[in-house]
Amino acid sequence: MRTKAKYQPVLDLGQELNIQNGDVKEENGVLKVWGTANTPYEKNLLWDKIKAIGGENPTDIVADIKVANASVFHRHTVKSGETLGKIAKQYYGDAMKYKTIFKANSDILKNPDLIHPNQELIIPNP
Repeated sequence: MRTKAKYQPVLDLGQELNIQNGDVKEENGVLKVWGTANTPYEKNLLWDKIKAIGGENPTDIVADIKVANASVFHRHTVKSGETLGKIAKQYYGDAMKYKTIFKANSDILKNPDLIHPNQELIIPNP
């Protein structure tokens, strides 16, 4: 049970992300987790959390995280005060990639400087 407690933040994140078909089992000090994330971005969030706790190559956890929809990196609902640059920085680490997001959403966006709260934007795969 010590390993499960160690990785509890990963399990909490999985619950927050609504990971489907997820389960957890501890055997011989190794935590085994599996489930299906909605997007590659959510899968990456889980792996980042695992690495933050267990290091780059943890030996006390085995995870099998599948992705339900790999056609897009993520779907983002715009919040008040956000810009395409801030959104690009969040997902790609580079605000200048806002053009990629703008292009992928040209059906609903006509100007990269005009986005509105509650719009759902496609974040294309990097």
